[in-house]
Amino acid sequence: MRSYRQWVVGIALVAIYVFVATGTAQAQAAADLYKTKCQACHGPDGSGATPMGRKLGAHDFHSPEVQKMTDAQLIEVITKGKEKMPAYGVGKLTAEQIKGLVGYVHELGKKK
Repeated sequence: MRSYRQWVVGIALVAIYVFVATGTAQAQAAADLYKTKCQACHGPDGSGATPMGRKLGAHDFHSPEVQKMTDAQLIEVITKGKEKMPAYGVGKLTAEQIKGLVGYVHELGKKK
C-alpha cells in the first residue's frame, strides 16, 4: 500500500505533466494558427518583410511600437482589425485563439 506522501507526490507529478503538456499544445496551436492567418503578411519571423506585408504596411513585431503594446491592445487589434489588417474576432477566431496569437506575437518580437 502506498503511503500518503507517495500519493501526494504522484498527484503533483501528474498535475505538472498536465500543465506542461497543455502549455506546449497551446503554444503549438498558436504557432499553427499564426502560419495560416498571419504569416502571409507578417512573415515567418514577424518582420512584415513579405511581398503582401510590404504592400499593406504590415508592422514588424520586433519594433518598439509593437513590443510596447499590452496584451489588451494586441487583442483589440487582432479582434477588431486596424488600418488594412482585417478583424479576426466574431466568428473567425475564439478569444482563446486570439490570446494564443498575442503570446506568439510577443515571442516572435523577442527573437532576432
